Amino acid sequence: MSLDIDQFIRENDIKFILAQFVDIHGVAKTKSVPAHCLMDVVESGAGFAGFAVWGLGMEPHGPDFMARGDLDTLSVVPWQPGYARIACDGYVNGEPYPYDSRVVLKRQIQRLSDKGWTLNTGLEPEFSLFKRAADGSLAPVDDSDQLDKPCYDYKGLSRARAFLEKLVDSLQTVGFDVYQIDHEDANGQFEINYTYGDALESADRFTFVRMAAGEIANELGMVCSFMPKPASNRTGNGMHFHLSIADESGKNLFNDDSDKYGMGLSKIAYHFAAGLLHHAKALCAFAASTVNSYKRLVVGGSASGSTWAPAYIAYGDNNRSAMVRVPYGRLEFRLPDSGCNPYLVHAALIAAGLDGIERELDPGEPQNINLYSLSAADRNAKGIDILPQNLNEALDALAADSVLREQMGAEIVDEFLKVKRAEWIDYSRHVSDWELQRYGEFF
Repeated sequence: MSLDIDQFIRENDIKFILAQFVDIHGVAKTKSVPAHCLMDVVESGAGFAGFAVWGLGMEPHGPDFMARGDLDTLSVVPWQPGYARIACDGYVNGEPYPYDSRVVLKRQIQRLSDKGWTLNTGLEPEFSLFKRAADGSLAPVDDSDQLDKPCYDYKGLSRARAFLEKLVDSLQTVGFDVYQIDHEDANGQFEINYTYGDALESADRFTFVRMAAGEIANELGMVCSFMPKPASNRTGNGMHFHLSIADESGKNLFNDDSDKYGMGLSKIAYHFAAGLLHHAKALCAFAASTVNSYKRLVVGGSASGSTWAPAYIAYGDNNRSAMVRVPYGRLEFRLPDSGCNPYLVHAALIAAGLDGIERELDPGEPQNINLYSLSAADRNAKGIDILPQNLNEALDALAADSVLREQMGAEIVDEFLKVKRAEWIDYSRHVSDWELQRYGEFF
């Protein structure tokens, strides 16, 4: 193994290793370590003062947070020559640390492994390209990207190609199988698609995508934003999760061509989907984890006349107005946005889905209608509930969900609630421009 590592470092002229983990928000944190110290990171870990990082549950007098590298994730950093990145697990006092997001996910993955199963996920990150004006405000980087209905627009895609080509080249260099890039439904908004992987790989890769996109944009004088809802009248930056479970042979256990509803789903898939619906409100806290997220999860047309974000707890056959869409033989969880912590979302999905499987929950009949067009009375008659409409409501749901707390760990759930409650309070006390304009001389 050490020979392979030496060869990797030599052939790629690696001088520094970025020992990387994420805080509770999912934001990448790193230390730069000279390349000859790589095995120290793998065996002992790079030391961090945990109190300096969001959500690690530490005080100033606490022990060091040691980030131990996972050699399976070692890769070059294409936009930063001479550097490599290694994703790390958090250890404290020699033990996996229950406040570390990657550790939390790995424990849920083990529950699947005990059954001989692997959760495969395909993520579809959306992001916005901006330029920063002299006054600090953000606007689409391309002044000509002003169409009312810009989705799939050739000009908008072409004029962002310097950034997109460099991003794709960087991702392909480290093994991403990128197969589509498109201009999305908001001005300056794009989506990149790459082949699915197992849950841990998907979370590691999305973290890498955000690192790459942010720095490449900065080099080009742009701002790449994964903010859930940058503009009130445009679609937000979602990140749909495509889900399936495979057995040890690689067979998709979610697929069954004899499905009576014609959606190609097995009993396991229906139970898993029922778990997602049952825990939807608590899942919302992780999948839509910011105050801004809830500007996206409302029904209402964007400037293009379209909305794609779910507001209702339902599933349906290729139904993009439902929280769970069924592309034949798998599930698409449409709730998350690009500002989420991918490790915690994956962990919560496994916990919710396994609860559905173990209790053989029934999701009911699929809703193959435009849910946005239904009246409140019609939705109530169908038993379709609504997702939380602000972060505080989602946090209340998470606090009340004993299954997620028990399975993910009281440490991470309670810390998440603590950090996010503080965010909500801070937001609630903020006086916005809208309030000043509306009420400044109103009375």
